[in-house]
Amino acid sequence: MRKLKNRVEPVFSFTESVIVLIAILSLLGFLIIVEHQEPQAPLLIAFVLLMLYGRIRGFKWSTIMDGMRTGLRAGVDPLVIFLTIGVLIATWIFSGTIPTIMYFGFKIISVQFFLPTVFLVCTLVAIACGSSFTSVSTMGIAFIGIAATLHINLGLAAGAIVSGAFCGSNISPLSGTTNLAASTGQIDIYRHIRALLWTDLPAWAISLIFFTVTGLNSKTASLAAIHKMMQGLKQGFWISPITLLPVLLLIILAFFKVPAIPSLGLGAMFAIALGWFHDPTTTIGKISNLIMNGYVAHTPNKTINVLLSKGGISSMLTSEALIIFALTLGGLLIKFKIISIIIELIEAKVKGAGGLTVATALTCIGVNLLVGEHYLAIILPGESFKAAFDHHNLPRQCMTRILNDAGAAVNAIVPWSVSGVFIATTLQVSTVAYIPFAVFPTIVTIACIIAGFSTRASQATRKAELVVN
Repeated sequence: MRKLKNRVEPVFSFTESVIVLIAILSLLGFLIIVEHQEPQAPLLIAFVLLMLYGRIRGFKWSTIMDGMRTGLRAGVDPLVIFLTIGVLIATWIFSGTIPTIMYFGFKIISVQFFLPTVFLVCTLVAIACGSSFTSVSTMGIAFIGIAATLHINLGLAAGAIVSGAFCGSNISPLSGTTNLAASTGQIDIYRHIRALLWTDLPAWAISLIFFTVTGLNSKTASLAAIHKMMQGLKQGFWISPITLLPVLLLIILAFFKVPAIPSLGLGAMFAIALGWFHDPTTTIGKISNLIMNGYVAHTPNKTINVLLSKGGISSMLTSEALIIFALTLGGLLIKFKIISIIIELIEAKVKGAGGLTVATALTCIGVNLLVGEHYLAIILPGESFKAAFDHHNLPRQCMTRILNDAGAAVNAIVPWSVSGVFIATTLQVSTVAYIPFAVFPTIVTIACIIAGFSTRASQATRKAELVVN
């Protein structure tokens, strides 16, 4: 018995680790892409099979459970943020904030320039708030409603929203992922952002051109349909510039660096107070139901009722389940050291700045695919490759740039990731529909790899470092 208690747990070889990862990705790919299944069940199946395989290989149940808990701990903040955003969406519809944005959007946005406008506005909001999720869940919902009325492809509209939101979040000094990447590399946040501009600005410009050209080919919408939608919004909601105060509050809180969870909570509570001010007959029971089950629109316009009946804690529970399964699967992969074994061998075989860049970027993408958590996609590769960048005499911001571009941004285009699930749930557009049009994450990842091979970019980064110092 004593020997069993003190036995050394197994270590996976590189070959076995690769086989396990390929098996997991193949299973997920077959069930999700080929069989068109929702990601929750495939992730649960993959988690259970990996758990059983680990037990057969000799891992203790206590080790397996600890791995599961380790994975979940990394996702506590996103899980709470998801629930809070569900409440924010419902309360912002109740207060008239999102309907007002839609109403004035119909007034000022033309069909031809709708997509580039969406891209620009979502970029600016994400820079101001430091959060891609906030940009998607506020401006994104309004723009999706407008796109539906203008008969614009919802996948294309969602692609513009996602591209703008994640670009803005990438270069915002208030962004959680941007600060995490800088702290992982132990460098100043503004030095990190200067390095990001070498890749993010070209990717932003190419994305803007893409959405502008695509938007010019959009068909002209029926003015009668737009007028009918505007009338429906006026009849069913409080349309006033006053209802935009919750947006201003979020920007102010972001400026003072208030964390995401209290900011979203305060934004939701302020919206409830604003809605109650407009309609003092609102009862506590109605507000509680709003928070839990979301807002249900009752207007003469059926389209508005569909578009603006959403939000609430319950609307996020399916997404929460998916994230929990993804995090537990990722926790086991980390606990079994399957990911670290592969990363160590890759790091040992990397030669030159270009090879190191590719290896780091692919690792970030791999963690996104296997774990689905953008914080881990920054932390794991960052901690693994930090010494290698020092060994090659490369500035740390070369590494942190990759962590942001291939780690944080790519998370948006992984169907079972935290960001992918959130976007699909919030905008009610499937990941398969918007991923082909979410061009920024793809372009910026390619740009960061090119920058790693570019001597000129590396020299410019070093000069920027000298200027800062």
